Formats: sequence, structure tokens, C-alpha cells
Amino acid sequence: MHVPTSAPIAAKPLPFYRQLYFQVVVAIVLGAILGHYEPAFAESLKPLGDAFIKLVKMIIAPVIFLTIVTGIAGMTHLRTVGRVFAKSMAYFLFFSTLALIVGMVVAHVVQPGAGMNINPADLDQTAVHSYVEKSHELTLTGFVMDIIPATLVSAFVDGNILQVLFVAVLFGIALALTGEKGRPVLTFLEALTAPVFRLVHILMKAAPIGAFGAIAFTIGKYGVGSLINLAWLVGSFYITSFLFVAVILGVVCRLCGFSVFKLARYLKAELLLVLGTSSSESALPSLMEKMEKAGCSKSVVGLVVPTGYSFNLDGTNIYMTLAALFIAQATNTELTLGHQIALLLVAMLSSKGAAGVTGAGFITLAATLAVVPEVPVAGMALILGVDRFMSECRSLTNFIGNAVATVVVSRWENALDRDRLALALDGREAELPALATDDEPSPLTAPAR
Repeated sequence: MHVPTSAPIAAKPLPFYRQLYFQVVVAIVLGAILGHYEPAFAESLKPLGDAFIKLVKMIIAPVIFLTIVTGIAGMTHLRTVGRVFAKSMAYFLFFSTLALIVGMVVAHVVQPGAGMNINPADLDQTAVHSYVEKSHELTLTGFVMDIIPATLVSAFVDGNILQVLFVAVLFGIALALTGEKGRPVLTFLEALTAPVFRLVHILMKAAPIGAFGAIAFTIGKYGVGSLINLAWLVGSFYITSFLFVAVILGVVCRLCGFSVFKLARYLKAELLLVLGTSSSESALPSLMEKMEKAGCSKSVVGLVVPTGYSFNLDGTNIYMTLAALFIAQATNTELTLGHQIALLLVAMLSSKGAAGVTGAGFITLAATLAVVPEVPVAGMALILGVDRFMSECRSLTNFIGNAVATVVVSRWENALDRDRLALALDGREAELPALATDDEPSPLTAPAR
């Protein structure tokens, strides 16, 4: 049935105290206070944050599968899939490499580890042993082979984002090639999308509880006091990440006709959720829904967002080179230009495949240092205590980077409804017209407005 796209959605704004972003803010503040004054009890609340992230990860695979399959099956030209993927990977490679270079340049300018004079032999290497063990699994060959699931359904059982993406793309192409015989399957999957996203909305009701438990555990276990000794490193990382988003991504957004700050405001509830849980995966389903609502093609959203969660990790990349050079400076390890180039090249490879979950950046750093022996791996013990606080900034930067990538690639593909984007970013979501139904032309084949 055709739904007129000009009909506005009648929606009365919720009171501020019922809006998700306000509830998450309150939860973060209360969790931080509890963690500071009752650290022992706050540590015991870790399962609240872990349970919420597990709930979200439970629904990620169906969301990705349904979005990609229905998007690809609705395309009139399957060459579009390859073109979108190629443009996405070109974008990811350029900005991921740029983020690595930015982190390295900042480390040389700020010198956050200079003067610490740490002897690597005096560090507790057992503290980082488990991370080093996990880092051995991050080989390039292993990563590529891991994209292919053992069976067609095992990707959904394991929850591996890239495996789900791989299966969804293949199934979407097969469904598109099936033609009219595949129409009942496509109709069913499109109908199934509605209750799945309704389930996402239901799960998001628990976001304040998850954020409360996660932030209480972080403050209770590590304490704000742990930031004092390494404040220069943490501060440098936060400032660098902010400038990367505001300046570099800001320029990209401006060239594409929108503001990165308005985009961040539009995604404020998701950003606060990422801040509270230290995991960008916790907001992945909401990001996909909101980007489509803001005028990005369903097909582009389905391809760019899940792929970006493994290949477009700007925050993680800034962290890796900045932290690696911090360890070298703190342990008085001299690195030649050749060593630093090798570090950069290894980081480019090891960073591909770090999912947006808590601790992945630290594991990836261990994998990088293991290949570049000039920087002592034991030096990671220096930043272990503050890594959780840096994880929040990594996740936020990764999240915004993927949101920007989605809009940019959509615009490159002429698959961006600029009217919808302008309304969404101006905070006028109630005026957004209804999304096109399957009776209407695919957005990928329709001209951008």
C-alpha cells in the first residue's frame, strides 16, 4: 500500500524527563556518584551494564540482516552493492589512516610520556598478559577467514557482525536475482522489520539501567584518582579526538552540506548511551534506524554502518599510535623513523577487525606492539588503569565517525534525501514525512533531493 511521503508524522514531543537522553544523563551522574562514595558496592553492579550490552547484541544480528537483505533486494541494479562497498572501503581506509597519523603527530608534539623514566623490567607484565594472549588471535589471515561463518546460521548464533554482514549481502543478492518468485520472502522480511525495530525500542528502555551499572563499576573499580598520574595522556587523547571530529570530520560534513555538531545533537541519546556503557555496539541498532530516518538509503545504511564498526575506527586508531608512542617515551625507548613507519603500517592492519566493544582497542594495541618489538609490551601496564576511561572516548569517536561516513557515502551515491536530513538535524523530527514503502522506487535509483 502506498503511503504518501508528504504526510507529516503526528507526534507530540515527550516531556524532557521521559526522553532517553535525559534518563541516561541522570543515570550516568548517579552511577558516578555511587562509584565514588561506595566503590565496593558499585563494582558489584557490573552485571547491569554487561546485561544491557548483551541484550543489545542479541538484536544486532537480526537488525543488520533485515536491513541489508531488504535494501539489496529492492535495488534495480546489483552493481550498486559493489559500488557502495568500494566507496565505503575507500572512505574507511583514508580516514582510518589519517587518524593513525594524527595520533602519531600529537604524540610527538605533546610528548605525554616524556620524563617518566620507567624501567620496563619493573612493570607488572602479568597485568597485561591476558590481553597479549588475546592479541595473538588478531592475525590478518585469521581475520579474513573469520568473516566466513561455519554454517549459514552460525553467524547469528555467534553474533559476529562481519559474518552476519557477509551472509546478509549474499542472501540479499540471491533474493534480488530470484525475481518474482522471491517477492513473498521479501514481503515477509519487510513485515518482520517492524516488530524487530519495535523490540529495539523496548530494549532501549533499559538503557539508563545499563549506563548506571557500567559507569558505577568503572568509577568504583578504577577511581577518578587513577586519572591524575596519567592526566596528560588522557587529556591529550580526549582533546585530539575532539579536534579530529570537530575539525577534520567537521570539514568533511561541511563540504557535504551539513554540520557535524547538528549530527551529534541529533544522535545525543545514542552518544550518551555509548558514553555510559563504553561500547559503541550498544547504540548500533538505534544508529541504523536514525540514519535511515534522517534520509540515508536503507541499503547504504545497511552496508556502511556494520562494515564501519570493524573498518572505520577513528578513535581506536588515534589511541593506538598515541598510546604506543607514550609507552616508548615513558620507557625512554628510542624509535627511528623506520620503526615508526613500521608501527603505523602494522597498526593499519591490526586495527581492522577490532569490534566496537569494550577493551578491543587495548587488545589491538597489544597486537600491534607484539609485532613491533622495539616498544616494550610490558609498558601497557602503565595505561591499564586508565584504559577504561579512554575506552569511552574511543567509542564516542568511532560512533560519530561511522555516522558521518553513512551520510557522506549516501550523498556520493545520490541516495540522500537532503530535506529529511535538514529536518532531522534541525531537531524537527516531528515534521519528517513517512518513509517510502516498497511500492515506491528504490532510493538508490531515485535522484537526491
